[in-house]
Amino acid sequence: MSATQAALPPQQNLAGAGTGCGDRPVDRRRGSTLLRHLAFALAAALLLLGVSYAVEPFRNFQLATVAAYLCATAGLTVLTGLNGQLSLGHGALMATGAYTVALCQNAFADRGMTGGWLLPLSLGAAVLSTVAVGAVVGVAAARLRGPYLAGVTLAVAVVVPALAVTFDGVFNGEQGLSVPVEPPPMSLGPYFPYERWQLWLAGAATLLALLLLANLIRSRYGRTFRAVRDDEVAARLAGIHVARTQVLAFVVSAATAGLGGALLAVLAQSVSPGAFSLTLSLFLLMAVVIGGLGRLAGALWGAVLLVALPDLTHSATELLTLSPAVAQRLEGNLPLAIFGVTLIVVMIAAPGGVQGLLSRLGRALLARWSARRS
Repeated sequence: MSATQAALPPQQNLAGAGTGCGDRPVDRRRGSTLLRHLAFALAAALLLLGVSYAVEPFRNFQLATVAAYLCATAGLTVLTGLNGQLSLGHGALMATGAYTVALCQNAFADRGMTGGWLLPLSLGAAVLSTVAVGAVVGVAAARLRGPYLAGVTLAVAVVVPALAVTFDGVFNGEQGLSVPVEPPPMSLGPYFPYERWQLWLAGAATLLALLLLANLIRSRYGRTFRAVRDDEVAARLAGIHVARTQVLAFVVSAATAGLGGALLAVLAQSVSPGAFSLTLSLFLLMAVVIGGLGRLAGALWGAVLLVALPDLTHSATELLTLSPAVAQRLEGNLPLAIFGVTLIVVMIAAPGGVQGLLSRLGRALLARWSARRS
């Protein structure tokens, strides 16, 4: 241990915290945190199971889409909110995962391979391929700051979809690829709704990703992420390898983005470059800011907004008497305008995002209830 680390209090020794050096109170706290997160995940799974039977098939599909977007927004929350790195290229990382799962599923179908284990294998391959891309981008991003970092990730957001058009022999150009997915298991019954099965698949994958992210945030790595975000010089003096920490944060965020893109491709059963444009990357960043940076619950609000906004836009254009061309142009540009206005309002009224506002309201109500009891 360095002299700087020895001079820090135990709760501030970020480089050596939670290393398992015989500190039993830390181990007990870590175990209780894991059990609490497992309990939350189990409760969320049971709630999702009940909701899947209570709502109509289209709502099941919408909830599955929310789950897919939640993977991407949760990873971006870790990268930007906890580690302080700005990324405008997460739409491209989602495209990487989506195309990987499409190529894998088509390869399995061409070879006549069937089985329920193929889809998890394809999702795993999608995560691994996105991790590789995220590691390359993360190494470059660790050397850059501010607008230079945003410029690199912006270039990734533009280049990756363009590659799908350039190599049309592999990715089928603008038309994209189909994603063959097997129907629900026969053990669920011959009339089991396919949308409910989609929600179960997307929900299970997303809950697993959130469980891992929640434990990562509460671990030593999460503390190093926050230390680098707050002050890189102090973190370096505390013995933290800043560049390695930033690359790790980018890799983790890329992995969840790849999973989210793969789930979107499975839900739509197709993938094309137009689905992962630069606008999607901007939407993802604005969604996590509106939901609340640095909080996984804020990522959930952002994912809900990403799915609800197109429906609201379509309903708004239907209320207006417009020509088809004007209505199409308005429906294409209105979501970005609504996102921008919402972002400005949230930053003025609730700088901590929707989740920060809800947390303040909850604390105020709890304080008032405690005052009345006393």
